[in-house]
Amino acid sequence: MKPFHTLRVILGDQLNAAHSWFKKHDQGVLYLITELHPEATYVTHHIQKLCAFFLAMEHFANALNENGHQVCHLTLDDTQGKSLEDVILGIAKQHGIDRIELQRPDEYRVLQQYHSLITDSTKPAVSMVDSEHFLLPFNEIPRLFHAKNPVRMEHFYRKMRLRFNILMDDQDQPEGGQWNYDNANRNKLKPKDLADIPEPLCFQHDVTHLLERIQRHQIPSIGKTDSILLWPVSSQDALNLLAFFCDHLLPNFGRFQDAMTNQTPHSWSLYHSRLSFALNAKLISPKHVIKMAISAYRENDNIDIAQVEGFVRQILGWREYVRGMYWINMPDYQQQNVLNAERDLPSYFWNGQTKMKCLASAIGQSLDYAYAHHIQRLMVTGNFCMLTEIQPEQVDEWYLGIYVDALEWVELPNTRGMSQFADGGWIASKPYAASGSYMQKMSDYCGDCHYKVKEKTSEESCPLNSLYWRFMIKHRERLAKNHRIGMIYGNWDKQDDARKSAVLHRAEWCLKNIESL
Repeated sequence: MKPFHTLRVILGDQLNAAHSWFKKHDQGVLYLITELHPEATYVTHHIQKLCAFFLAMEHFANALNENGHQVCHLTLDDTQGKSLEDVILGIAKQHGIDRIELQRPDEYRVLQQYHSLITDSTKPAVSMVDSEHFLLPFNEIPRLFHAKNPVRMEHFYRKMRLRFNILMDDQDQPEGGQWNYDNANRNKLKPKDLADIPEPLCFQHDVTHLLERIQRHQIPSIGKTDSILLWPVSSQDALNLLAFFCDHLLPNFGRFQDAMTNQTPHSWSLYHSRLSFALNAKLISPKHVIKMAISAYRENDNIDIAQVEGFVRQILGWREYVRGMYWINMPDYQQQNVLNAERDLPSYFWNGQTKMKCLASAIGQSLDYAYAHHIQRLMVTGNFCMLTEIQPEQVDEWYLGIYVDALEWVELPNTRGMSQFADGGWIASKPYAASGSYMQKMSDYCGDCHYKVKEKTSEESCPLNSLYWRFMIKHRERLAKNHRIGMIYGNWDKQDDARKSAVLHRAEWCLKNIESL
């Protein structure tokens, strides 16, 4: 009798202990968890991202072993020079396995790698099951999304609220009378608010052995780390982080979710849950996260509807939405560049050394922590890349590499669609272009910046001011018909020709000298 009859493959973002695979202990099933050079190098990852995924995989393998399952955990030492397919078939051959089972991958590129396994009749029989993580079943995506067509998140979000009866009253109406409390979620942090920001819960995982292995295999990386990793790498870590969020951060989450500051040691974390890595690695389920947040809201008078609705919208709405938009539009999404952006990403995206305080703060934080919240990604780095016409492929690679939670299914719609408007409006109803006034409104970055946020044409003027108007004028034919932004052009048209010329001249200077901004 063969020792193993089935090989089940678990990817680094499929660490779901609640999956039905694990409900039975079949000693004839071997689970494969493997580090791979191609996965570590397809973009240049943040060192904390590499460590987080590798350590989470190690913890998951150990947990399965302790629970009585048979596990083969391979490291870079075992897989050098091998592809995912090589490793899977090699283990199957080594153990005489005649059946391979896979979980559906969340990334198109991995699905393509699996394709030859599934279609080659000369290899062991291969089948694929659902990852059992998302609320929206994969086979329903084509019913709610349509390729190359705008689908608005708000409409999708309302359908999900109704379907799963989340924050709804008995008459199928939204609890509190509104579907969306976004207007209450745009507060700037004032000086008196800074002292109240809680110290974030950070973990103390020793990753010395991982750093040595990554260095030994000459895996390129970016960002900063030491031998201690602060990110959750197990289901218990994720549960602890969720409990901390509900107890200490949720009461003010919605209120300050768009705010930015660099005036406190906790500027990088603020009131955000930082659960995105744990969710995307499937250490914790979105359903459980939503359930616990709503339970905290029900039990705590300090949490109002605007706080919990803003959080639920991120998980039930946005996260599920971008997954649907990704899969319905792949592989075409990777080619979208309707604004014909072709400039190279400036070098300071890799070191944070720019005189623009907003960029220096957001990039510096990203390099330090492999993390930035959604407004820093969208309205600081993303806005700058769109205004300066950075090639979308380069923007994708930077976001995909630098953030601990970045996987292509969530990164690509957020950057190419929401952030860069490179899809022409499949996701965003308008480009999220902003001048320095937005930074001043939502952050304290402008106070000690090298540039002057109120000026548009001088050598000391904030580059975002002139770049914003250049972008809006260049794309006027496309954007002027948009009812959300069309009125903006009236402000420009009222300016005299000399003023307009000076603004556009300043913008061209900024683009020509982008490396020295």
